[in-house]
Amino acid sequence: MKVVDVAVGVIKKDNHIFISKRANELHQGGKWEFPGGKRELGESIEQALVRELGEEIGIKVNSQTELLLIEHDYGDKKVRLHVRLVEDFVGEAKQLEGQQAKWVAIEALYQYEFPEANVEIIKALTQD
Repeated sequence: MKVVDVAVGVIKKDNHIFISKRANELHQGGKWEFPGGKRELGESIEQALVRELGEEIGIKVNSQTELLLIEHDYGDKKVRLHVRLVEDFVGEAKQLEGQQAKWVAIEALYQYEFPEANVEIIKALTQD
């Protein structure tokens, strides 16, 4: 089974994280997620994240730092999440693809249902 490389942005501002709700028809639909998307052929993870966050939530990333790498097998799909922390950006994060989106306090992330692969991200964020 092919592994899908995904650039994931943890957008952080004032101890809050920007999250979006996946469209119901998508894999893991109806659950909350951190914005990002699949890396295209020839792209680095950094380039993929800059492109995805521009297209998806309308921000320009000035800098990003590696947070963690998660490999997860959903049974029907394997993903490799390249999770990057983004605290330095320009623009107002808003969902441009019609999904519900919001800023959530880090300690409140546990109240939302995320895909199983994202649980490690929440753990990493709340251990500080």
